Amino acid sequence: MRIFTNLDQSFSFRNAVITIGSFDGVHLGHQRILERVNNLAREHGGESVVITFDPHPRTVLRPDDQHFKLLTTTPEKISLLERYNIDNVVVTPFTPDFFQLSAQAYVEEFLLKKFNPRFIVIGYDHRFGAGREGNLEFLKKYEAAGHFNLIEIPAQEIDELAISSSRIRKALDAGHLDLVNRLSGHPFVLSGEVEHGNHVGRTIGFPTANLKQDNPFKIRLPNGIYAARVFLDNQQLGKGGMLYIGHRPTVDNAPTPVTEVNILDFDGDLYGKTLSVEVLEYIRPDQRLDGLEALKAQIERDKTAITSILNQQRPTERIAVVILNYNTRRHLEQYLPAVMQHSEGADIIVADNGSPDDSIAFLEKNYPQVRIIDLKQNYGFADGYNRALEQVEADIYVALNSDVEVTPDWMTPILEFMREHPEVGIVQPKILAWGKHDPEIFEYAGASGGWMDALGYPFCRGRIFSHQEPDQGQYDTPQACFWASGAAFFIRAGLYKTFGGFDGDYFAHNEEIDLCWRVKRAGYQVWCMPSSVVYHLGGGTLEYENPRKVFLNFRNSLYSILKNESTGRLLWLIPVRFILDGVAGARFAAKGQFSAVRAIIQAHFSFYSNWSKTLKKRQETNEILRQHRIEKADSTGTYSGSVVAAFYLLQKKRFSDLFKS
Repeated sequence: MRIFTNLDQSFSFRNAVITIGSFDGVHLGHQRILERVNNLAREHGGESVVITFDPHPRTVLRPDDQHFKLLTTTPEKISLLERYNIDNVVVTPFTPDFFQLSAQAYVEEFLLKKFNPRFIVIGYDHRFGAGREGNLEFLKKYEAAGHFNLIEIPAQEIDELAISSSRIRKALDAGHLDLVNRLSGHPFVLSGEVEHGNHVGRTIGFPTANLKQDNPFKIRLPNGIYAARVFLDNQQLGKGGMLYIGHRPTVDNAPTPVTEVNILDFDGDLYGKTLSVEVLEYIRPDQRLDGLEALKAQIERDKTAITSILNQQRPTERIAVVILNYNTRRHLEQYLPAVMQHSEGADIIVADNGSPDDSIAFLEKNYPQVRIIDLKQNYGFADGYNRALEQVEADIYVALNSDVEVTPDWMTPILEFMREHPEVGIVQPKILAWGKHDPEIFEYAGASGGWMDALGYPFCRGRIFSHQEPDQGQYDTPQACFWASGAAFFIRAGLYKTFGGFDGDYFAHNEEIDLCWRVKRAGYQVWCMPSSVVYHLGGGTLEYENPRKVFLNFRNSLYSILKNESTGRLLWLIPVRFILDGVAGARFAAKGQFSAVRAIIQAHFSFYSNWSKTLKKRQETNEILRQHRIEKADSTGTYSGSVVAAFYLLQKKRFSDLFKS
């Protein structure tokens, strides 16, 4: 989802379907409107756009109204809009200049000039412009002139929105959290930056993150103890939380209520970071106890109660298995039946990259339950997935090649492992070669987890360069690795979005290595779970020594190095790679594969011509890492030597041989 907060910046939307409103709370009524906007955008090849305001207009127009309270702050609202799959959110600064715009200027200078909408979805009572002179009839004049199509939200639905918001606020005031969450369609959310407290919790074994609550208009929950889930950058921390709101009567009788949360099974420095808390269930009121020992004993009882609730309310993740298809109807015929049979509970989506064959017609006729995303043209593997996943709402994305055959229960070990280890961001199954039996052999694309050598050459546990080992159970231990194969790639959706997904300029090949590298630099881990097994045809879309593939592999590997390696290493690594890639070219020449030699030369020319662009991406990546790093960079899956030398000079063909003296 793209977020715009500065109206002076230039932005453009494709067949924009816009809706305008405060969307405070993003409750069930709002969600019906958002679904309608998204459906219109999909039907017309467009983008959904929500225009909202900050600060809330009422807080500007009636600042002394002490009764008005917000269900969500602007950042909380944006996070919820992302959950409901909106493509773009434009947060419009509600300034005196803006609300004094005439109705004509509002339509012509704001709506038409900045958004060029295809559709406007709006309530019957929507008013705009100085003196609230603009209304639905005013907009219909522009519709008649052909500027956009107007979709009216009927009076009954608008009234329901107001009633829902009012009921939610009343239920919050009364402490009826279960009703609040039912009316909202999601848990009540509060957020805040972690600041230093009095550290009393740490002395009794329950350290808390103290959340700054500095928006005077944000509605407050009644004082008490609550079961909660805690998130940082859309990733859950620990196994839940004990949320406290109150004056700390046992400790210091704070003059204003404090908000603090103890995160279960989590230890980390969160100061200065903004946490989001989903409040699940009310436990008990705040109360004064007889000293710290009594407080500790009560918190132990609270923990038992909250743990039980969290175990009962463990969220069921939304899993989206997304198959990117280009001109491979034959693979869909061959491999999709197993995906449908063995991916229970997951949304199955085929994103079509503008296939010239009849893939879409085949799916519509034989698999009406499969959601189709028609991308209209071939964006390649990397940007094709980016564009497809922008339209997919899920907690975990599974990027699955169209030529992969899955096995019974293939997702369960991976999903269970990711639930138990929130620090793990990306996982792959064991990948064996399809159609190779007696013995089965590891598949080229990922085998039993990807590694990287000191010179930036990737290889796998079970496959080094072109040598694929037979699978004899030697790599069946789950293991952290450096990269996971894009053939069957499980990633937390929040991480995919935070780190910008695949680099679209790669087109294909190495894009998963680059993304894994960025995620690992932020402290997250990448794993292979061999108890999950899939079979990959391999070369089903492009043969291994195809010149186009050689070009992409060599160029994209250099891109990844420049984006992710330290400056000190780059000074010597790029020249060394230049030499070694030349040696690779000589080997191709010796085999008479001169088209591959040309591909390597072209890869280097392309890399150097895009040097400045890649350096800019390096800077952007470093800024994302600065904001979202959770630990120091994870270096597992790195081989300290040269896999080129080990393979070609020392004849070490098996992964396990690399670690023998």
